[in-house]
Amino acid sequence: MPLSISMPSPTNPSVHLSELTHRHVTSSASTNSELIEAVQNGTLNATELHLLTAESQSAGRGQRGRSWQSPRGNVYLSLYHPVHMPISGLLSLVIGVELAKMPVIQTLNKQLRVQGLTPIGVKWANDLGFYQNPPKSDDAELDTQIIQFNKLAGILIEPVWKAGKLVGVVMGVGLNVQATPKLTAETCEGMSYQAISLQDIYGMLESDNTNSLPTLQTLYQQISESLLAAMTRFEHFDIEKPTGHTYYLDGFLQEFATMDALAGLRLQVTQDHDDKAHVVTGDACSIDTNGCLQLRQDNGKISALFTGRIDVINKA
Repeated sequence: MPLSISMPSPTNPSVHLSELTHRHVTSSASTNSELIEAVQNGTLNATELHLLTAESQSAGRGQRGRSWQSPRGNVYLSLYHPVHMPISGLLSLVIGVELAKMPVIQTLNKQLRVQGLTPIGVKWANDLGFYQNPPKSDDAELDTQIIQFNKLAGILIEPVWKAGKLVGVVMGVGLNVQATPKLTAETCEGMSYQAISLQDIYGMLESDNTNSLPTLQTLYQQISESLLAAMTRFEHFDIEKPTGHTYYLDGFLQEFATMDALAGLRLQVTQDHDDKAHVVTGDACSIDTNGCLQLRQDNGKISALFTGRIDVINKA
């Protein structure tokens, strides 16, 4: 099933990717794993783009080996892209920004803002969704209540190695469209979030949007275009490094700030060091040029965090 997609090459704008090989399956253990294996064993050409979509996954994966529940009615998509440079943590954030610019997200955000609701944003480092403040209460215990993240989509980026050489990257996207995974204490795996779907968000709006939900085929197209745009943008960052100019990177950081789901929120970040959990508290203040989360602690110090579990808490 070919998808016709026209995207500029980062090194030569006159060259376009006119065709993307697309294979769709009823079920996959994991679209990321399946693509990686096919490239590594030579079934797929490592120098070409490959797209795999599935109606469901039996062993979907998220960050750090967490499971990703994959009921039918949602998007499970992985795109393999050849690369010739290391992949940094910035890539997932660039992908998040490009996904947030998809027509369906832009349309929903416009309506959410009109109705005074929190828009869908990019949550460092791999998610799309939003936080909603719980109802106000006089209960003092709520001063430190953890606010749940409404997770609409997740991003999983994995480098692909062949014969000890980095040949490409697989960019996986799981987007809840019609089905909302029901998370239990076990399936949340310690994370403070709940799943939400596009259909759920349309249901929150005070208007008749019953026919507004895009088809999965439309979303495959839009997400693929977003991933290709993200890679083009990310590769421009690398082109800038030898010259010292940061025009593209600065523009990205400014755009990310307008979509940052953590902007201005009070965070409790848990990191594991030497088999011990260390908790840092402070206010989110965007990201740095390496894609690290910046946290302003109460003493005024700004820390750059490369990894950690994020919990949003009520400001006392």
